[in-house]
Amino acid sequence: MTSKLSMDRAGRVVLPKAVRDRLHLEPGESLEMESFEDHIVLRPVRGHGAMRKERGVWVFDSGEPLKASVVRETIRSVRDERSNKGLGKKR
Repeated sequence: MTSKLSMDRAGRVVLPKAVRDRLHLEPGESLEMESFEDHIVLRPVRGHGAMRKERGVWVFDSGEPLKASVVRETIRSVRDERSNKGLGKKR
């Protein structure tokens, strides 16, 4: 997604809602910034979790609880994908 953003007098920019939703960003979360000669890269700061096997299934443990909004969105996405697959629809 490419967007044109404006910076206010204090140097702040607002990330578009579509970007925040896609990256599961919520108010108060931290972003890592990397600057180059002609561009800037922002990345969400995420914990370094570990993978472990529980009863034969790989489980990711981020070290902190998932936000309810992330769980709801993931469930909705998986249900939509299964429903579309059952109906023979492509993504």
